[in-house]
Amino acid sequence: MKIARLSSVDLHWREDGDPDGYPIVFANSLGTDLRLWDKIIPLLPKEGFRFIRFDKRGHGLSSCPKPPYAMDALVTDTEELLDKINVGACIFVGLSIGGIIGQSLASRRPEAIKALVLSNTAAKLGTAEMWQDRIDRIREGGIEAMADAILQRWFGEVFRQSAEATLWRNMMTRTPADGYIGCSAAIAATDLTTSTAQLKLPALGIGGELDMASPPELVRGTTELIAGSRYVEIRNAGHLPCVEYPDIYAGHLMTFLKETSHVRTV
Repeated sequence: MKIARLSSVDLHWREDGDPDGYPIVFANSLGTDLRLWDKIIPLLPKEGFRFIRFDKRGHGLSSCPKPPYAMDALVTDTEELLDKINVGACIFVGLSIGGIIGQSLASRRPEAIKALVLSNTAAKLGTAEMWQDRIDRIREGGIEAMADAILQRWFGEVFRQSAEATLWRNMMTRTPADGYIGCSAAIAATDLTTSTAQLKLPALGIGGELDMASPPELVRGTTELIAGSRYVEIRNAGHLPCVEYPDIYAGHLMTFLKETSHVRTV
């Protein structure tokens, strides 16, 4: 386990693959930690790529400042982490709020983000009223009060009936309430439509057919803001297709890595 001590937060992070390889940075969703990518990393090439993932503030083993959080702070955390671990340029893979962080970071540091995967995310997710309602309910009853409704957004019905779904429910409910509330407030205040439309980089959008948190038409619309981008949709998948259908998800990632990195893959 590794901790990066940054200016206003300590972030837990991990790297796999080739320590001298081309950096691929993964940013996970609200209510999950870096284990979100556990099924994906083993399916990607071990040679030529350095896979980096981290727990954003208020999640996993990272520190949890008092909310609310600003999206700018989450982006600065990520920027400082990449500087600290010597990542000069990378391909950024962001899911949900991780994709919002990726869009923001690409606008702030276009020289550093060479390509972007927008998975189950959007330039604007939901309304301020919707997020405030969720924040109020969590303050009153904890994340447990929202857990079943959130799980319905995360996964299709078949996966929700599996034993594995219990593990993801436990991960969600054990997320610090302050961290979940803080990141919810950051999402509520963010609309990147204008800045994302100005991005000039290779981009892949990944949607889930059954995703109720970021519906596929929303993911597609955000992806299409970026000229030359491509969108793919995973059938029968919810908000976390990397968990439900890792082989398909990793296949889309591999194709994109071949297209956008300097690393020759086989």
